[in-house]
Amino acid sequence: MRDVRSQLFDAAERVLLQDGPSALTSRAVTVEAGCAKGVLHKHFADFDDFLAELVLDRIARIEHQSADLRASAGTGTVIDNLTGTLISVFGTVAVSIVSLVTFRDELRARLRQSRPTGVPLLTEVAAMIAEYLSAERELGRITADADVATLAPTLIGAGHMLFADRKGLPPEDDAVSKVVATVVAAVLPR
Repeated sequence: MRDVRSQLFDAAERVLLQDGPSALTSRAVTVEAGCAKGVLHKHFADFDDFLAELVLDRIARIEHQSADLRASAGTGTVIDNLTGTLISVFGTVAVSIVSLVTFRDELRARLRQSRPTGVPLLTEVAAMIAEYLSAERELGRITADADVATLAPTLIGAGHMLFADRKGLPPEDDAVSKVVATVVAAVLPR
């Protein structure tokens, strides 16, 4: 197998998306990846080590997205940029990863070693949105007194709630946009 880590992470993501966090086992991951169970244990100390690395890998992806979002400041509309970000983040495996972190004590303990506060993944998304909102504030596209430290987690919480029904259909883009518009309405210049 080439790039075993990526193949195993992608397989885990597919299992999470198809069957949810409760179905994520080392056997399910290796079956989905089309490899022997021993392959996972050759590259990771145990399954919780694998899961911690999976979460950290997905966090690294968020950190890459952050630069793109910050660069979008001053372009398009604030509402459209934030809507696109929430759809991009929560339209993927993020909701399942949050559930996974919430319900696996050993995974949470391992992640606390490098991420001592907040909910891993959601904390990084909130930081990404806060940085973006700060850039928009500097450009005058949101009010100078906008509390980005409060707006960012509010958007994350609202976005998470929209996408949390893993079995249902994802929300329409217009529904996400409406929530974003409502949250940021007070800080948009009139």
